[in-house]
Amino acid sequence: MTTVRLTNYSLDRYGYKDLPRVCADYGFKKVVLVGGKKALGASEDLIRKALEGTDIQILASLVYGTDSTMDNVYRLKAMKEVEDADVIFAVGGGKAIDTSKVLGVEANKKVFTFPTICSNCSAATAIAVVYNNNGSFSHYDTRMVAPYHMFIATDVIAKAPDLYMWAGVGDGLSKEAEVKFATEGLSLDTTASLGLAIAKSCEKPFLDYGKKAIEDCKNKEASEAIERIATDVLISTGYVSNLTNSDNYYYNSSLAHAFYNATTSISREGNFEHGAIVAFGVMVLHAYREDEDELRKIGEFNKSVRLPTRLSHINLDESHLDKITEKAQETTEWQKSEKTLSANKFREAILKADEFGQTL
Repeated sequence: MTTVRLTNYSLDRYGYKDLPRVCADYGFKKVVLVGGKKALGASEDLIRKALEGTDIQILASLVYGTDSTMDNVYRLKAMKEVEDADVIFAVGGGKAIDTSKVLGVEANKKVFTFPTICSNCSAATAIAVVYNNNGSFSHYDTRMVAPYHMFIATDVIAKAPDLYMWAGVGDGLSKEAEVKFATEGLSLDTTASLGLAIAKSCEKPFLDYGKKAIEDCKNKEASEAIERIATDVLISTGYVSNLTNSDNYYYNSSLAHAFYNATTSISREGNFEHGAIVAFGVMVLHAYREDEDELRKIGEFNKSVRLPTRLSHINLDESHLDKITEKAQETTEWQKSEKTLSANKFREAILKADEFGQTL
């Protein structure tokens, strides 16, 4: 049997006016907020304002930690406020929301999401990225259903640091390219075909609106460009993730994310956003495919918004490639690929992407 659950969403410029009605639809009376410290600072007052005059009780506002680790999940699960809640309000970015989604599984709670940034599509997906305590990648958790409802306030996203908009553009660029590559030449069922169709609509908004959205985020302006990028990241790529991932197949991500996940094993100076590394990974994917036109298109776009176009931009060099290639072969993306992937070709693709980037 196939059951597909997609996250409902409410989109508004200011606040969460639809929140009381949605809670009433589910019969939720007790909620607990879980999020990052800054994210809660950005959204908690808006959530409380939306619930004023209702019989919905906020039991606690909890800072999840700083990374989506199982230790943080178990710490939160032990709290009475979580045990007593009807629903978890997951507030923040990908790591806070992924922590909350895994917590929802462990504590048997439904989850609503309140993304305060749009650096990835976690707020609408039935998958969570879990890290080890040292920051290296641990595993994907796919036990959960997609969050029941997502509340997007574009003014909140516009006021967040532009770094996250920039990273969201970089991560979002991967969706169309990776899904098309993962499904190329395959006979797809209806669900995966729908996912592929939506994926094919994802890249163009990033190319058309990405640069303007980053600029508008710097100016804290809740513009059309910010709404277009936020909805592309949070809704379109999120829906694709749910439709291209099942017990029978995994087309949700491919070599760009295999590259990213492998790089988390490299100890080096600097902090690099997930989306920034993935953006270079998209160049690696096109180099692997030997698609010069797509490599040039993405490389030139990356340069135009200062996303990485060279290994040195993410503090990597050729000496790291053997380990990156080794670790990439251990990733879900590599292990679940329905086409045979070549480690040597992957390594050469990284070099080719880097060499091309140096010409820009």
